[in-house]
Amino acid sequence: MLVGTLVVLLFVALIQLTLALHVRNVLIDSAADGARYGALDGNSSAQATARTRALIAQSLSSRYAADIAVARGNVNGTETIEVTVRAPLPLVWLYGPSDALVVTGRAVAEGSL
Repeated sequence: MLVGTLVVLLFVALIQLTLALHVRNVLIDSAADGARYGALDGNSSAQATARTRALIAQSLSSRYAADIAVARGNVNGTETIEVTVRAPLPLVWLYGPSDALVVTGRAVAEGSL
């Protein structure tokens, strides 16, 4: 009985770790895609935010897309777009401490090369 309980607990912990990594990877991919979209010539920071929010809401939940920040920067003389997403870290199913997971996506702005 004790071994069975331990195996079940280990299995549930592994599933939760897999879910947390999936959420992190989706957020990273959405931030990077939003940055690439915002870096296109003629697109604005608001469009990058909207694209990132739509991708996150489509894949996870709109709760994960509540805090998105877009900044324009300069790296070695090259203009870049940086999208930062702050989201909850899923510790128990999809619930956990808010703003515990911070991911960033960057892209080089068109026309700056």
